[in-house]
Amino acid sequence: MTDSFASAVAVRHLRIPHTEPECTVGLFGGSFNPPHSGHRLVADTALKRLALDQIWWLVTPGNPLKDPGELEPLTDRIARVEEVADHPRMRVTALEAGLGTSYSARTILNLRQKRPRVRFVWVMGADNLAGFHRWQAWRSIFESVPVAVVDRPGATLSALWSPAAQTFARSRLPEERAIRLATLAPPAWTFLHAPRDPMSSTHLRATARPW
Repeated sequence: MTDSFASAVAVRHLRIPHTEPECTVGLFGGSFNPPHSGHRLVADTALKRLALDQIWWLVTPGNPLKDPGELEPLTDRIARVEEVADHPRMRVTALEAGLGTSYSARTILNLRQKRPRVRFVWVMGADNLAGFHRWQAWRSIFESVPVAVVDRPGATLSALWSPAAQTFARSRLPEERAIRLATLAPPAWTFLHAPRDPMSSTHLRATARPW
């Protein structure tokens, strides 16, 4: 990657994307190390089923729950996400690096303060919900914005029986009413069944290594 491209990434992706007032925006966070078709399927599903105006891919500088030694440089991951998220209503960002927020809960709080008229929805795959109770201030995420969980291979039961799902069981919106999610006051969440892409970042990293 050239220095000029890295500089362009640093400027363009650290900014909060433009939105009109009252827009509905999905926040799809992750290390995306690397991004793949399963990530894109989650984003596509949320965009369509929730009738979102935009979905922002939040490429994180790091993940406190993962080995930093396996993490590709942020600029490289952003470049890969740009290829995967090629869609007129998808925006690729490195907002956490720009805002100086290390945790999703703080990122959400910051964005809600800076864009108070935007309706945000947190979007994630079911595999993340299974371990969501290990995230910092995870309850505050559910209490700050509606949450959409998209099914992933092998994660359906572990997600729906997870501590987070059980804690907010009474706030779960039936899937057939998911299009209303962005308009509801939190806590409110839904589980979206969709075609399940077996691709995973773990598999891609493993197969990319030399024997």
